[in-house]
Amino acid sequence: MEIIRNAGHDEVLALCGGQCACATCHVYVDEEYLGILPSMSEDENDLLDSSDHRQANSRLSCQIEFHAALTGLRLQIGPDE
Repeated sequence: MEIIRNAGHDEVLALCGGQCACATCHVYVDEEYLGILPSMSEDENDLLDSSDHRQANSRLSCQIEFHAALTGLRLQIGPDE
């Protein structure tokens, strides 16, 4: 989430500041990277369930901790609710 915002993409509101409480950092992760992301927490799953735009590759970007294996990660910013 921070990497996206620091790159100047203000479409990621992240209103809760990365606390997994609002789903305003919803992204669609490229299928190639889904298998190397950490498992989704129950809180993240519940927040995404509240979205009309949830897809199989939906994640909250605040819950994706960046590390070297994610270099090249591709994602699309989800629509505003």
